Amino acid sequence: MSDRTEQMKNWLDGLGYSDYSLQAASEDASFRRYFRLQQGDQSWIVMDAPPEKEPCDQFVKIAERLREIRLSAPEVIHQNHDDGFLVLTDFGDISYLDHLAPETANSLYGDAKAALLQMQTRLEADDLPLYDEDMLRVEMEMFREWFLEKLLGIELSPNQNGLWQMTTDTLVKNALEQPQCFVHRDYHSRNLMHIEGRNQGRNPGILDFQDAVKGPVTYDLVSLLRDCYIEWPEPQVDQWVLDYFDFAVLEHLQGIKPAQFMRWFNLMGAQRHLKAIGIFSRLKLRDGKDQFLQDIPRTLNYLKVVGTAEMSMVGLNALINELSLTFRVKSMIR
Repeated sequence: MSDRTEQMKNWLDGLGYSDYSLQAASEDASFRRYFRLQQGDQSWIVMDAPPEKEPCDQFVKIAERLREIRLSAPEVIHQNHDDGFLVLTDFGDISYLDHLAPETANSLYGDAKAALLQMQTRLEADDLPLYDEDMLRVEMEMFREWFLEKLLGIELSPNQNGLWQMTTDTLVKNALEQPQCFVHRDYHSRNLMHIEGRNQGRNPGILDFQDAVKGPVTYDLVSLLRDCYIEWPEPQVDQWVLDYFDFAVLEHLQGIKPAQFMRWFNLMGAQRHLKAIGIFSRLKLRDGKDQFLQDIPRTLNYLKVVGTAEMSMVGLNALINELSLTFRVKSMIR
């Protein structure tokens, strides 16, 4: 037993839990760990978040805000910020990713989009970190540093650096010109729980919101619909985007045209997917989490889709094709 786990068990014992079992509850891409605490026929989730790396304060604050507007976020039952432990309500172990299928997608995404609209229109965001130019560029640079250079051993030529700069400039401009609102920042199928029929709340159960920021209105929608972990036909994605827009334009996007919203969505996806590929590469190289490599080809394909659809992304498309990125990654994970 690690010192950290022993410390957590001592804290739980002090709260009065007894005759319980602790089992790993999920795989996380951060330093946080989650355990299912089972005591008789009751269960809770215990978050282990080392305070020097993953402070709990923001998680607790955002959870309270989500619950105040009657969305399904975990209730914080017990909290120990000094040591970095929380006891939370348990939404079960069926994520959206587990339950999504052609016959369930419209219903599940309908619920998720309704919750997203509530977050964007009813949650205070002015006191959250800004998704500003510096943050956007730092995230995209992970693609060059961790994916191109460290994973694939590729150094960009001067001409390729020009294409990269043109791409990132366009994506920063696109993000900053959008209406700014509450952004969950990881609103995808692994962080949304299928809890329909359970007593804890309505679908979806929303997790992993502690990195929320004030940022572009399309960011969470692209996380949801161009998910790095599951892919849908592009015409279906386009229809879901426009369906969301039809409701959002009545609430907080007055004066925005559908074509403008779709362009924002497409280019926002390119920024997010560059970041995601960099993170997947870092997880493999720094943290030894090889399983995330298998998600890179799907995520690269999203970049190719945008590069084909948006003329301003021809530089990105040229880089992907010229460097044979998809082929290199597929060869690596065979």
